[in-house]
Amino acid sequence: MAGVSSFVSTPSQSQSTNDSIYDHLALFGEVFESIRYNYVEEVDDKELIYSAINGMLTSLDPHSNFLSAEDFNDMQERTRGEFGGLGIEITMEDGFVKVVSPIDDTPADKAGIQSGDLIVGINGEGVLGMTLTEAVDLMRGEIGSEITITVKRGDKPVFDVTLNRDVIKMRSVRFESYGNVGYIRITTFSEQTTPGLVNAVQSLKEQHGKALAGLVIDLRNNPGGLLNEAISVTDAFLSEGEIVSTRGRNDGSASRYFAQKGDISDGLPIVVLINSGSASASEIVAGAFKDHGRALIMGTRSFGKGSVQSVIPVGRDGAMRLTTARYYTPSGVSIQGTGITPDIVVELAVVENIDEGDFREEDLKGSLENNNAENGTANNTEDAGETAAPEAIKDYQLARAVDLLSGLRVFNGLGQ
Repeated sequence: MAGVSSFVSTPSQSQSTNDSIYDHLALFGEVFESIRYNYVEEVDDKELIYSAINGMLTSLDPHSNFLSAEDFNDMQERTRGEFGGLGIEITMEDGFVKVVSPIDDTPADKAGIQSGDLIVGINGEGVLGMTLTEAVDLMRGEIGSEITITVKRGDKPVFDVTLNRDVIKMRSVRFESYGNVGYIRITTFSEQTTPGLVNAVQSLKEQHGKALAGLVIDLRNNPGGLLNEAISVTDAFLSEGEIVSTRGRNDGSASRYFAQKGDISDGLPIVVLINSGSASASEIVAGAFKDHGRALIMGTRSFGKGSVQSVIPVGRDGAMRLTTARYYTPSGVSIQGTGITPDIVVELAVVENIDEGDFREEDLKGSLENNNAENGTANNTEDAGETAAPEAIKDYQLARAVDLLSGLRVFNGLGQ
């Protein structure tokens, strides 16, 4: 009897924990009722509960948040490749809205918004103290309507940027050629990305044939997107090995993803461009390429978002975006907060032609003539010119990548 009496009178640890949870939930209910009846203005019950839920999620990390039915629908439209807005991927930092990256050919991109910009005001209203969802709601509006955002860029004084809202049509992949180098720009990882990539590589191979010197894959200012698309894009160029692994709170939640045999580029050399606006899925691709030595990574250090968010439906029509895991590159390194460091660091710059009045041997009075000028020397110059980066490239990082691949082709040709 003594043993039984002792067991009944001493609560288990589990019961004690449950009692504590119920006490805290009772506290929440008490605060909720007090707000309903005593706040200076009448508040909407649903909005109050939504705000409480969102506050609970956003207190965990910058990427967890609550999605109302409207927000959930907007997110699904984004993954399909079309949505309305300004064209920026954002997060929160120190109470302000931080631009992860502008999206190509959108109002924000055309207005000159840059990765790293802080949005401190929207239509004259300060964003300090707002949630990310509240800031996004303020930036939404009718297509064609005007909005003014106040931007803080580095140490410069704040300034206003006025732009018009538009439908953001995500063209996730576009491509062109620079000499014999193929250039593929991936703006985001949506459902359209892998088919667009396959089409781009196939078109470049048909256009150049065996003369194709290599590929530049541009992931700069690519904020990420769907994990499965990042894996698919990486798998397109890797024939074996791990692409990425994810590890959650519990050992049983770990996942590893491996490449399947086959390389759509047939082993062409690749340069991948990244910068501080390359985040999440972009970093998965760059990290896998770097660890496997499949591509040379060039540019500046990436954003450093090494966490995985799961979208979990809740209630009737809403959902929550919850951080459920960290992802790791094939070498087992987490890039959370550190990003991908390029193999070759190339800062952003603009290429400009400087006329210094070129002066050479042939300009000297009485210099000897070259009787073979129409033979070897001229022909060699012409051959080299076919693979040189066009002078029209004003993007210094891209020009460096094109030069590298063009030079590699010339070097390999000399060795044959």
